[in-house]
Amino acid sequence: MNLDIKGIVIICGNYGSGKTETAVNLAVKQRQGGLEVKIADLDLVNPYFRTREVKSFLEGMGISLILPDKQYMHADLPILVPAVAGVIKQPSELTILDAGGDDVGVTVLAALENHLSGRDIHMLQVINPFRPFTENVEGCIRIKEEIEKTSKLRVTGLVGNANLMNETVPDHIYQGYDFLKKVSEATGLSIEFITAGSDLISDPASGLDPNYFSCPVLEIKRKMLPPWKHPKRLRRKGVNFNGV
Repeated sequence: MNLDIKGIVIICGNYGSGKTETAVNLAVKQRQGGLEVKIADLDLVNPYFRTREVKSFLEGMGISLILPDKQYMHADLPILVPAVAGVIKQPSELTILDAGGDDVGVTVLAALENHLSGRDIHMLQVINPFRPFTENVEGCIRIKEEIEKTSKLRVTGLVGNANLMNETVPDHIYQGYDFLKKVSEATGLSIEFITAGSDLISDPASGLDPNYFSCPVLEIKRKMLPPWKHPKRLRRKGVNFNGV
């Protein structure tokens, strides 16, 4: 099933839901499909899992990445607003706004209210039911409502990112999908797509059955590093790192 995601897309979700990994892989997938893609790093909360950490990789793919000026790269201030406003005014075929986690992370979106008003915006809530606060439907709805209240925008669709990192097996993907259908029924929001790791999708022996799902499946090739593997930390410890 083809992944038909275009226009201005905001990726939001609770902290640790995997929204940045999802945003990056969505950008890559659609760029490989021939779309012009831009992605703006609006995460002013998490110092590690940010789109900016894979800047070279994305630019090598031909994806435009909107970032603060270098001197403000690690500042927790909404200094991106003018640059993002310009992207919203003249969007590419796919323009992704990667917001920070929880309601605090989407605060910067409220500063863009005038620029987003009147435009066709898709705000997708990424849900991993194996993370705290989204292990039940009520928790997912509470996160959704908090994000909407702070951002002054409405969530328009759901994305399932069920995983337990390297411990993920097909049953976790199935459980996550079944759970997401319950959230969909409770909220009236459609399931735009779910994710699955490349190791499960590319290996027939994994047992993952794509026919189980009635929505597109986005293949995830992990780009985000956990803090304990972060290159800057490794360099400070004297470790030679040649990754992305």
